[in-house]
Amino acid sequence: MKKLLFSLLFLTVFLAACQGTNDQVDGTEETEAEVHEEEDHQHDEETNHQDAPENVKIEGLGDHYHTGDEIKLTAVLDEETEYDHWHWYSRESADDEWVSVEGQESEVFTAEAEINGLEVKAVLLDDDHNPSAQSAPVTIVIDDHHGNDEASRQIYNGYFEDEQVEDRPLSNWEGDWQSVYPYLVSGDLDVVFEHKAESGDMTAEEYKEYYTTGYITDVDRITIEDSVVTFYENGQESSGTYEADGYEILQYEKGNRGVRYIFKLTDGAENMPQFIQFSDHSIFPVESYHYHLYWGDDRAELLEEMDHWPTYYPSDLDTDGLVRDMLAH
Repeated sequence: MKKLLFSLLFLTVFLAACQGTNDQVDGTEETEAEVHEEEDHQHDEETNHQDAPENVKIEGLGDHYHTGDEIKLTAVLDEETEYDHWHWYSRESADDEWVSVEGQESEVFTAEAEINGLEVKAVLLDDDHNPSAQSAPVTIVIDDHHGNDEASRQIYNGYFEDEQVEDRPLSNWEGDWQSVYPYLVSGDLDVVFEHKAESGDMTAEEYKEYYTTGYITDVDRITIEDSVVTFYENGQESSGTYEADGYEILQYEKGNRGVRYIFKLTDGAENMPQFIQFSDHSIFPVESYHYHLYWGDDRAELLEEMDHWPTYYPSDLDTDGLVRDMLAH
């Protein structure tokens, strides 16, 4: 009798244990199913967002960035909506698949500039997590101008050997250029001077005074095409044809050096200077991104000028882009 009771008790415990194991297995299968369902949903979302209408604009894109700069973009829908769940996608080339960027689920996208040519776009999701709108892709352009390696930085800062210097054609400065002086006058560059004061040996006010002396000019725009240089001054424009006249290596008081690339007038308006001299921290042929320009009728005397250096950036660069570039240097 005891043996029978013991057998029945053992059988009861065994059946209960099996039932618990089955429940656990069923629970695990349900969890795995949920995971697979979520993965399939994400796959469908990433596939279907390409069909969503493009009525989202991306604001805040810089003309270019330097390696390590902060990128901050904002997605703006053309019409009002109650949806506020965003996904951002990126790809390194048009041949790659779009990949969802983790942790970016609001209308604001932030990242560090690391990959030149990275494409980014925003997608707005509805309450069912289906894409309802998207933006056209924007491209992140990284341009460190003079290189991001130590040798390039040394050259930019004025430390190089004579044999490294090469002749440069006027085409290195071809383009449409704007003076930065109006930005200084308007106060847009105050943040730059404050930044310099944080680690420099002058106050922000002293830096502003120093750069006012350097930047001041009435020539607010310059265009260069082929060998023709045009000055825009006080609403008037004057042009001249220039040819290369060599370069000069200058020694500065701080111990570093610079190169002036010189061009002389061969034909043009009477009020155009006989000589123009470019300085842009480069010492061999390369497209310039910004430059200091000296002009006058006496070649040698012009080389002595160290305090007044009107500075020009591309005319299509806006205030934010200009300030970003200056802060990077």
